[in-house]
Amino acid sequence: MSVINIIETFDMKTIFYSLKWLILIFGISLIISSCKKDIDDGSNVAFKKVNEYNYEIVYEWNNVWTDIERYAEGYRPGPVSNSLGYVGLASYEACIEGMPQYNSLASRYSGLKIPQILPNQEYHWPSVVNAVNNYLFSRLFPEVDPSQYIKIKAINEKYEKQFQSEVGQNVFLRSKNHGESVAAAIWDWMKTDVVTFDKYKNVFEDYKWESRFKKNGDWRATYPGPGAGMFPYWGNGRTMAINADQKICRPFSSYAPYSEDSKSGFYAMALEVMAQNTPSLSYQTEWLGEFWSDDLLGLTFSPPSRWIAIANQVYYNEKANMEEAIVANAKVGIALHDAGIGCWNSKYYYNLERPQTYINRLIDPTWKPNLDNPLTGDKGITPSFPAYPSGHATFSSASAEVLASVFGYSYGMTDNCHKNRPEFSGYPRTYSSFYEMALENAWSRVPLGVHFRMDAEEGVRYGTEIGRTVNRLPWKK
Repeated sequence: MSVINIIETFDMKTIFYSLKWLILIFGISLIISSCKKDIDDGSNVAFKKVNEYNYEIVYEWNNVWTDIERYAEGYRPGPVSNSLGYVGLASYEACIEGMPQYNSLASRYSGLKIPQILPNQEYHWPSVVNAVNNYLFSRLFPEVDPSQYIKIKAINEKYEKQFQSEVGQNVFLRSKNHGESVAAAIWDWMKTDVVTFDKYKNVFEDYKWESRFKKNGDWRATYPGPGAGMFPYWGNGRTMAINADQKICRPFSSYAPYSEDSKSGFYAMALEVMAQNTPSLSYQTEWLGEFWSDDLLGLTFSPPSRWIAIANQVYYNEKANMEEAIVANAKVGIALHDAGIGCWNSKYYYNLERPQTYINRLIDPTWKPNLDNPLTGDKGITPSFPAYPSGHATFSSASAEVLASVFGYSYGMTDNCHKNRPEFSGYPRTYSSFYEMALENAWSRVPLGVHFRMDAEEGVRYGTEIGRTVNRLPWKK
């Protein structure tokens, strides 16, 4: 080969390799430019906000909650109301960056650190909520019946598959990781309240009601029942909205001082309970008591969860957006959480006996309440903790107040919570407002025979106070 040929060959090779390097460098520059745009210029991309999605993911997880909690032994009413507060707050905080009109509440709570989203990155908020609920539900219900627990896995896998196909793997995984990290932070913070954490495992603890029974009028256990006081120390738990002074309701003496005098106001309230509890109740009276009962494990969800079921009906009726559902769930959850703490603190502080004990001792030893369990055959049941104030009334009025702040104080609806139930009178009832629902729920405990009128009235007053305190939290910017 001549020198000229060698030189020509060398030049051709040089040109060829030079072109290859130029093409490679150009390609890399395009990739870097593209990645740089995703990171640096993402703030200019209009990622979807929470209110641009519908209520469905919140609604579906709420349904799973009410399905599972119905069978969760030891959860009602304390651990249920407690857990709903943390679950509601977790979804709210996980999605706060996608709700620009709302504030984070995390700084109000000592020891709670919420992980932040990555800047200029897209998040799929339904995937975030799905991850939050899957993480927390899996840890809140570890000992529930496996046939119920499996519902958690089923709904999570359903939505993970759907969402990944809709938004792609990168956005999905980023969203899932964020939801799980926020849920983990909430879970760790939840565990720091040793008064309430995991107390479904020992609902009676070391409490002996006999040691506090000093005189007539003090609470004593009734039968059929466990013969012990449920959640006796629950009132010492941490609150999320109310302060220490609000953990106690008004004394029952402001309604009627305790008296065994047949002419006293207290005695008259006992006669009222008996008058409502005739041997053959009217259909309306029986309907009212059974419709709002929610006392019995395995039969229905618990009284706190009733208001998640009510909220779910509102989301469906109004075709609510996801932001409305998340905010309402958070408000209801926190209201229920604090209502549980304040109500049980008040119950064991005032330690007032139930109507059954008073009536059997002073008026009619054969009298029984109208709360019967169709699953076990037990009749004449009284819940196993002191009377004043009513937990149903406190939970209901606190929830009614916060729901009204989202959907209106004159919001009317038909409650289909127990539609088509064969075991009791669950036919739907219609109301002109959430407050009307709370009032009826509170009063229903009197014809059922488990509360005095003042228990219901103070529960409504006290629960409304708690709900208003929750509404005054700095939700909006």
